[in-house]
Amino acid sequence: MKQYLARIALVVRDYDEAIAFYTKTLDFTLEEDTPLSPTKRWVRVAPPGSDGCQLLLAKAADDAQLSRVGNQTGGRVFLFLHTDDFWRDYHKLTERAVHFVREPVEEPWGTVAVFEDLYGNLWDLIEPKKVR
Repeated sequence: MKQYLARIALVVRDYDEAIAFYTKTLDFTLEEDTPLSPTKRWVRVAPPGSDGCQLLLAKAADDAQLSRVGNQTGGRVFLFLHTDDFWRDYHKLTERAVHFVREPVEEPWGTVAVFEDLYGNLWDLIEPKKVR
């Protein structure tokens, strides 16, 4: 049997501001932006070089969903962005005014720092240690 995660829904306040952040600040690729109705779109973004899981940017449809924007996991790190060059990406993101809430640390499993997306969701930026 083979299974994998294809998409993770991320509740956002506005499609266009979310697309701008993920594509211009994080350099994600806009994979799809398809109108479904006058107020709903199917918007998928993915990190550069990714051949796996994508984010589905889902605009909050009501007050209950809007209350979850930026806090889908109760303040825990929500998403884990792996990179092949931690310091390149860390410096690029700091230059683009991305707010890091935990500074870089070297762990036995890799280099990591925690940043916020435009809504306050917490992300780990990780360069895993190479396994020999």
